[in-house]
Amino acid sequence: MSIEVNGTSYATDENGYLVNLEEWTEDVAKKLADAEEIEMTEEHWNLVKFLRSYYDEYQIAPAVKVLTKAIANEKGMDKKEASEFLYQLFPKGPALQACKVAGLPKPTGCV
Repeated sequence: MSIEVNGTSYATDENGYLVNLEEWTEDVAKKLADAEEIEMTEEHWNLVKFLRSYYDEYQIAPAVKVLTKAIANEKGMDKKEASEFLYQLFPKGPALQACKVAGLPKPTGCV
């Protein structure tokens, strides 16, 4: 499977995740977000950047608990508010959808 962005084809797995993480660009992210019916806002981009930097540091996508805690700390929210905020951005699952848009592999432990 693949997606096409600006005349270039990018390989994706059967779930639509980018196969080659190095090929990720913001244009690729927009295409992946479109496929998920997500309109990218500054908050979406901030979360995508967080995920990518977390992945660069730990070589793994953060679990939802880790993601929720990080957002709660960053935004001064409690964990419930942070979870609701994340689901507003990525309604089908913040870890699954956000990692897909960020060009990262499907997080472990996600169905």
